[in-house]
Amino acid sequence: MALRLVQVNFKARDDSALGRFWAEALGWDISSEGPGVTNVEPVGFTWPDPAAVCVDVVTVPDPETVRYRAHLDLATTSAAHQAELVARLVKLGATPADVGRGDVPWTVLADPEGNLFCVLEPRPIYRDTGPIAAVVVNCADPRAMARFWSGAMDWTLHEVTDDFARLRSAKGVGPYLEFVRTPAANAVSGRVHLDLRPYRGDDQAAEVARLRALGATDADVGQGDVPWVCLADTEGNEFCVLTPG
Repeated sequence: MALRLVQVNFKARDDSALGRFWAEALGWDISSEGPGVTNVEPVGFTWPDPAAVCVDVVTVPDPETVRYRAHLDLATTSAAHQAELVARLVKLGATPADVGRGDVPWTVLADPEGNLFCVLEPRPIYRDTGPIAAVVVNCADPRAMARFWSGAMDWTLHEVTDDFARLRSAKGVGPYLEFVRTPAANAVSGRVHLDLRPYRGDDQAAEVARLRALGATDADVGQGDVPWVCLADTEGNEFCVLTPG
């Protein structure tokens, strides 16, 4: 049994508008599984595939009340590419954001609904990830988070220290999942959480039970009667376990 990180989920006031922003930002396509939901995935993508972690934008009545600790880091290939990408994103509606990090080589922006993300300077480790370099989660204890998430998923743990942990699909493709030690006072919250999916033929209930044994707890986010299961990891970060596929 195993789980895969298949998408990041944005809560939004307007899924269509925010979905268009992220599709243009990433150079990806848009589809929809129903009213209030915009799916953003690579052109010609056959879902799910570890080569990409997709974006799912969902309209909710009051997104301002949602506070998660995950954000996206975007990859670039050169200093010129980084500058061009930042300029293009601002033209699309992103705004510069000051999160008190001082003089750093990456650029922090907010999307049109205020979700923070970073445009990284070129880094060799992200040369083959696609446009999303990493899904980043602020946390208090990267070692503990690495234990939970490497047990929860079939992704490979590449690095772990007291301040940082990094996982990636066992196939060695797509973005990384990273946990960064962040003082509580400086933790930036947004509206992005993780969605995991069991493999086809696996049992969702068995996977949920396995996650609870690892330390996950049930989460009530007002989801009602839905086919997915909402849980929280060992630091209280909410995530969803989708149906197998």
